[in-house]
Amino acid sequence: MTVLRLADAGEAADLAAFLARLIHYDRGAAVRLQAGGGVLAVFGRPPSFEVLAIRTARLAGVDEEAGGPAGAGGSGGSDGSGGAGRSGGSPAGLALDVTVSAGELLEGIQEAAGSLAVPAAVTGPPWAGVLPPRGGWKRVPGLPSPEALTHAVSAAVAEFRARDEALPPQARTRSERDRIGREIWSRTLGDTELPLRVVHAAQSLGFLRGARAGATGAPAPGPALLAAGGWLRLSTPYGSVAVRTVGSAGRAGLSGLTVTPV
Repeated sequence: MTVLRLADAGEAADLAAFLARLIHYDRGAAVRLQAGGGVLAVFGRPPSFEVLAIRTARLAGVDEEAGGPAGAGGSGGSDGSGGAGRSGGSPAGLALDVTVSAGELLEGIQEAAGSLAVPAAVTGPPWAGVLPPRGGWKRVPGLPSPEALTHAVSAAVAEFRARDEALPPQARTRSERDRIGREIWSRTLGDTELPLRVVHAAQSLGFLRGARAGATGAPAPGPALLAAGGWLRLSTPYGSVAVRTVGSAGRAGLSGLTVTPV
């Protein structure tokens, strides 16, 4: 079994919170893990939002016992254990690409020790084989302020509730509610092509909370909108939410992902 040692207990706590939110939306959620260059990236897809959520964490080391995780779960990953280092190995030398149960991964997190045990691989859902591109991310102008983003989500939620309540009883069906939801959450923000559902997902996953100060005491950077290879990504200091906008091969990778601070 491979046990990843995170940079500190805060990284473990934040990762646990992210996994718990994913499981809230899907008790059987799977996540794809990729590690390289001292960074762990966890990819998940909360079904209610039709987006890809990404949480990264800094690694401090890796301990591996005989018989590491099996395979990559058919998700388009590499060999599961990926040549993970031996006990006490350097995180920079760790290569890991595997799809696992989000619930089992959450159970393997030891917050006090700042570590997580990688569970056995599972067969990955279709989305796990199509991740954002490795690099080429460019900043896109026009993203509203953080305050405007949260206001837009609140206004959309209020609109949905009002329109739902205005439906006559015979029309208050799941299909009609879904239609209203798709119409509202597919709207784009400001002068960008970013669907409102991306911001809704970021808020629901805890990515739009107030930015904490960095190591220098300066505030962490606010949300940014990035684009690459037919994908848009709302990047925040706490995680990212990506959506595929046009056809793209979208090879999976870590390059371009911002390490989430604690």
